[in-house]
Amino acid sequence: MDFDTLFNAQLDALKEEGNYRIFANLERKCGNFPKAHNHSDGADEVTVWCSNDYLGMGQHPRVMQAMKDAVDKCGAGAGGTRNISGTNHAHTELEAELADLHGKEAALLFTSGYVSNWAALSTLGARLPNAVILSDELNHASMIEGIRHSRADKVLWKHNDVEDLDRKLAALPANATKIIAFESVYSMDGDIAPIKEIVEVAEKHNALTYLDEVHAVGLYGPRGGGISEREGVADRITLIEGTLGKAYGVVGGYVTGSVALCDFIRSFASGFIFTTALPPAVAAAAKTSIAHLKKSRLERDQQRRKVSRLRALLDREGIPHLENPSHIIPVMIKDPVKCRQIADILMEDFGIYVQPINYPTVPKGTERLRFTPSPLHTDEDIDHLVHALSQLWRQCALARAVA
Repeated sequence: MDFDTLFNAQLDALKEEGNYRIFANLERKCGNFPKAHNHSDGADEVTVWCSNDYLGMGQHPRVMQAMKDAVDKCGAGAGGTRNISGTNHAHTELEAELADLHGKEAALLFTSGYVSNWAALSTLGARLPNAVILSDELNHASMIEGIRHSRADKVLWKHNDVEDLDRKLAALPANATKIIAFESVYSMDGDIAPIKEIVEVAEKHNALTYLDEVHAVGLYGPRGGGISEREGVADRITLIEGTLGKAYGVVGGYVTGSVALCDFIRSFASGFIFTTALPPAVAAAAKTSIAHLKKSRLERDQQRRKVSRLRALLDREGIPHLENPSHIIPVMIKDPVKCRQIADILMEDFGIYVQPINYPTVPKGTERLRFTPSPLHTDEDIDHLVHALSQLWRQCALARAVA
């Protein structure tokens, strides 16, 4: 059998649909975020507009120095799993920092936010008696995979619809262990969950709450603890999951909760037990980033100003974007081929890098460009972006928003 023929047939279909992903070959410029050297076709230097390094902390001098110091002290890698090679002291320090961030007793590190969701949800669903996981219908793929792997019963509830959640909890058997899985900031539309109301429904039905704060940690709350900290309900949530790879600028994921909960996941989650630990240098850099953002509001305040400026200029030019209360600005194209074409022209002609978001990441007909302004984008960067988009809207005969 010619397997390559089978592979290429499906890849060709993906290309015809306009949903084939092309990765930009970029090299971030140290100390010059959000600029990057472009090794693909087009402008030599580009401005990155879709990074999840939301605050530019991946190039913060103190974060970089912490990583360099840890490499000099401990070397490059962790040496294996924490079970086999032992827990590096940097891991325990970071877990203490994370537990404090969310006001929890304990925390547990993973190699990515994807893995922490997959491992924690699959373990909870598989090992808790008569578990039923009630999942928001727009939850991230990592949560969906964790739920699927758990083989627990799953109930979908309408996105951010607390009344629907309440009805579906009430319909479950009395002996069910109820687990509500949801996110705070949803990364494609940028909308925010009604966390307080969800917690109240959970308490009414004696359900465990599992909150993914990956697009909120570092960005919201007085110390960057996320939407749950901002709303004052973190102490009422059973498990808060987050990432080190977005606002904190490095890599890794984690869960926080009670000592018993974190020990339970540590002891039974294959995604923790059999995975090589984060390098100590990454842990040290993450700890420094978290500690800095607990005290500094500068980065968050500057980011909000940039987000507001970009939204205002898009409105002035009639460029349609989803209104939401977060830092994520989805500019709607609603056509996969045009979405790809516009992204290519922005890169080649204007030195602007933004990745088109097409199916299956978003539903067909809702294709978009997802912009994430950072504190380090200048006003000139924003003006240049809006000017480029306005030109392309005219060239491509796209509908403008009506004021």
